[in-house]
Amino acid sequence: MDSLNIFIAVTAAAVVIQAGILVFMYLAIRQSGARMEALADEVKTKVLPTAETVQLMLTDLRPKIETMVSNFSDSSTVVRNQIERMDATLNDIVDRTRLQVIRADELVGRTLDKVEQTTDMVHKTVVSPVKHVSGLLQGVTAGLEFFFAGRRRGQENMGVAQDEMFI
Repeated sequence: MDSLNIFIAVTAAAVVIQAGILVFMYLAIRQSGARMEALADEVKTKVLPTAETVQLMLTDLRPKIETMVSNFSDSSTVVRNQIERMDATLNDIVDRTRLQVIRADELVGRTLDKVEQTTDMVHKTVVSPVKHVSGLLQGVTAGLEFFFAGRRRGQENMGVAQDEMFI
């Protein structure tokens, strides 16, 4: 029986130890529960009102933000369309300016050609005949001067003729 008493004593000791462990676990859990309740109260008093305020603000601001995003999208579309139109207009202006420059260049070229043709024609029809007539008149004048100067020379002294040749 001795082994039975030892077995019962060991079993009783094990049950007492288990009961002690359970009591300590109960106390630890109770303390943890008290701390958790304090933390939960703090969360309720501090964090939940802030979260509710944030939610109310988000609820209030959401339509405004959606409106702002929509307006920005519409504005960017309008700006893009205006820029495309401005680009097309500037391209048209550049093309027209280029065409006008080409036309002006052609006009100046044609005008210079006409001026050159007119100059050639004036030279052929006016200047050349005037030069010919002027040459003829100078020739006639020189001939008359020589003719009249020859008569005077015969009447004047020959020494004068030699002086004229001296340079």
